[in-house]
Amino acid sequence: MLRVLEPEVMDTRRDAEEYDAMDFMDANMKFAEDAIALVKDVGAPLVLDIGVGTGQIPELMLSRRGDMEMLAIDLAQEMLKIATIRLASAGLYDRCKLARMDAKKMRLPDAKYDLVICNSTIHHIPDPHLVWREIARVCKPTGAIIVRDLVRPPTMEDAWAIVNRVAAGGHIRQNQLFFDSLCAALEIKEVDAMVKDAGLRRMRVAKCSDRHWTAERPAQ
Repeated sequence: MLRVLEPEVMDTRRDAEEYDAMDFMDANMKFAEDAIALVKDVGAPLVLDIGVGTGQIPELMLSRRGDMEMLAIDLAQEMLKIATIRLASAGLYDRCKLARMDAKKMRLPDAKYDLVICNSTIHHIPDPHLVWREIARVCKPTGAIIVRDLVRPPTMEDAWAIVNRVAAGGHIRQNQLFFDSLCAALEIKEVDAMVKDAGLRRMRVAKCSDRHWTAERPAQ
């Protein structure tokens, strides 16, 4: 199946609220734990979260690692509004700065971050090469990286089969969003090629669930 792009930015109040209502807890928890493990030997790591959405990942990570600080960016203002409320309510707002920023051209210094994370954002980007090159630029050469997203199924029928299995009984619009995300996702071979094109070293690219890929490396 050829890649079918979806809107790059979900920036209405309805988009943000519906996204926040979707149950990603298991996947988010696994992502947060895996990300923290990549910097287990780094003291007071500075983290960049690309595509923070409504702030669920920073809340999970910062509540588990007390010496961690984070900059979390997103292009959708409505997502950032919910993230602000979530982190403030959790007492974590002083350790996580939020900024509206384009992941394809970030206004950030080179080689600044000990850990760069990006969860379920790559499939929104029309040309993901640009984000991978920015990740390579802003992460320290010794820094850790974890990028995770959906795998594009072979056919649309396969995509609907995943939706019907994973989100059976779910809200019609949420199921449509899930289907659209699967169709906009990358194949693992495409991810591997983009990682290499960005000059990222020490990266492991692999399937990590029945519907997700991961690209990651630990701090060195």
